[in-house]
Amino acid sequence: MKRIGRIRRKLHTWATLTLVLTLTLSCLPASQAIAAKSGKEQDLEDQIDDVKDNLKDLEDEQRKNDDALDDLQSGKGSLQLQLNTLNATLEEISGNLERLSAELVVKGAEIEQAQTDLEQATQDAQDQYDSMVVRLRNLYERNDAGLVSVLLGQGSIAQFLNTAGYMERIERYEQNKLQELKTAKEEVAERKAVLEEEQRQLEDLQEKNREESKRLNDLIEQAKAEIQKYKDDIDAAEARAKELERKQKESEEDLETLKKLLEEERKKSRDALDGTWRDIADVTFDAGDEELLAALIYCEAGGEPYEGQVAVGAVVINRVLSGVFPETVSGVIYQKGQFSPVASGRLALVLSSGKATESCHRAAQQAMTGFTNVGSCVYFRTPIPGLDGILIGGHVFY
Repeated sequence: MKRIGRIRRKLHTWATLTLVLTLTLSCLPASQAIAAKSGKEQDLEDQIDDVKDNLKDLEDEQRKNDDALDDLQSGKGSLQLQLNTLNATLEEISGNLERLSAELVVKGAEIEQAQTDLEQATQDAQDQYDSMVVRLRNLYERNDAGLVSVLLGQGSIAQFLNTAGYMERIERYEQNKLQELKTAKEEVAERKAVLEEEQRQLEDLQEKNREESKRLNDLIEQAKAEIQKYKDDIDAAEARAKELERKQKESEEDLETLKKLLEEERKKSRDALDGTWRDIADVTFDAGDEELLAALIYCEAGGEPYEGQVAVGAVVINRVLSGVFPETVSGVIYQKGQFSPVASGRLALVLSSGKATESCHRAAQQAMTGFTNVGSCVYFRTPIPGLDGILIGGHVFY
């Protein structure tokens, strides 16, 4: 029978009942002893309880896993929104950087032009100044008589005044022109200073945008890494969910199998209760039954103490008496799926070679008299956790 998981619960009260049953089963008539729950039936019930507990644990774990998965999905969604905002901001800053770069190119050209204009204005002012100096020097280097002659040579006082005014206007023009050139130079210099300040501000703004761009890039990389971590955790949670679903399905299938096995076991118990156990005097043994039973005892308990060998023989005879199993020794032993030495062929080898020991023959003979040291037990196996029964040597009888 397929065992599902490990039996985790051992009830103290059941151990106490087992001790009582162990002491009393051999004293009960078979028809009364069979009314007690068989160890196999109890084993199946314990396994069913374990599978149910396991299913509950799996459901709780699945619920927690689903909650964690929801949290991960929510966290990933929030982080994705944050990443989208960061990307949009970075895109805006990148546009600003491109615009600032273009403005700086234009501003540089304007500054170069202002520098050219400043140099030209400076040169123009210098040329005007030099020209005025030459003219004034020439004028004042003339003697006063010559100048008076020029003025007195005019035909009338009006002409004299006109000539004198003309010379004054020339000098004033020269002065005004020089001042205009100086003013223009100052304006160009001022414009250049303004442009250079604007250029500095643009460069500062550009540097700030670069720093912000770097910060955003770092945040974006961090967000991407966190999103990837969320994705990995989500993938793991989804894989875990699938694994839990698979385990749940397997446990549900195992539960159905165990329930069927338990129902079969209970049916055997009901059938036995409804039937009448035969007395050993009513059993007719065939000539080869002792040899066959001794060979099975040798296969199943050849290395066990004599009490264990008798117990194996008693299980076979109990089945013959029960009415649930076949009514003959050979029928019980060769019933399909009951004794592994039959299926493996080992029983046939022992029979053909006559390997059964003298103690195995004695145990077979004693069991065939109706003696039982395991009460009405009809099963035995190597002990497993949770299976209670009568322990003799390396077997538990139930």
